[in-house]
Amino acid sequence: MKKKTIGIILLALLFAGGCVEKQSLESRATDAPKATAYDVMMKRDLLCLMMAYPQDITGVEMGEDRFVYMVMKSGKRILYDDKKPKSFEGKLNNADLQDGMEQMYPLTDIQNLMEENYDPGRVRVYGFLKEVYGGTKEQIEKNLKGVPMGGKTCSFNKNNGAADSLAAAMKEVAALAQRKPAIYPFVFPVNGTYNYRVIAGTNQLSPHAFGTAIDLKRDNRDYWKWVSREEGQKRLAMYPREVVQIFENHGFVWGGKWGHFDILHYEYRPELILKAKYFSNAPNLELPWYDGIDNMEDRIRGYIENIDGVVK
Repeated sequence: MKKKTIGIILLALLFAGGCVEKQSLESRATDAPKATAYDVMMKRDLLCLMMAYPQDITGVEMGEDRFVYMVMKSGKRILYDDKKPKSFEGKLNNADLQDGMEQMYPLTDIQNLMEENYDPGRVRVYGFLKEVYGGTKEQIEKNLKGVPMGGKTCSFNKNNGAADSLAAAMKEVAALAQRKPAIYPFVFPVNGTYNYRVIAGTNQLSPHAFGTAIDLKRDNRDYWKWVSREEGQKRLAMYPREVVQIFENHGFVWGGKWGHFDILHYEYRPELILKAKYFSNAPNLELPWYDGIDNMEDRIRGYIENIDGVVK
């Protein structure tokens, strides 16, 4: 009888231990100290980056300086937020991850040009881009892959699925142009993809230098430096939104949704598309910070646990 009682107790303890081990993310979030809105935004940004670049990011860690870092496959650490006040130009010239993720990209359609300095995706973290796509011209060119489009083949970076995403988008756009011939002159001939150059008027590398951007057929009203905002608005109004939606569905942001408009330009920034998809609403501190994610597979749960273990 005594042995039977001991056995029952051991089974009960094992069961309880299993329950503790499998405690849900939701209950952990409930038990955790209340986060600030800043903490929630940081966690969301980190999660979107980890989801968007799973082969390049190995985790998140807190440095001895108490700053949060993204840890890359190479071992290099990329600072999330230096917490320094910056002007818009300062962010363009010296961005950290928080600066690059700060402005929410609108997945909904826009009828008017964005405010002048509302440019989600135009702020780029060059240390991060070099880790993912190549740190030198030679490294980048080793990562290029040919993508067929409009009767020719253009080079695009194959890392992180960028070239495959472009190929899928262009296949859909070409099919759309066949069904709706009016679409064709907005797309073809494609103006360009890979081009190792700096952005005009700056010393910053263009996303074209990394092979992560495509310019479709050029119109002289496409770029903010070429025309007035009034002319840019006319071009925006006539641009086919079906093309925009296809590219967004494959992880690209559209330069037409920048205040410094670049209407022919699409850039592979899956982290911004994910943030817009899952976290477009302001943080609700009564809910888990990751509320909105509809795919809680083990990989995503692992990211959440890593982030929660660092940002407390």
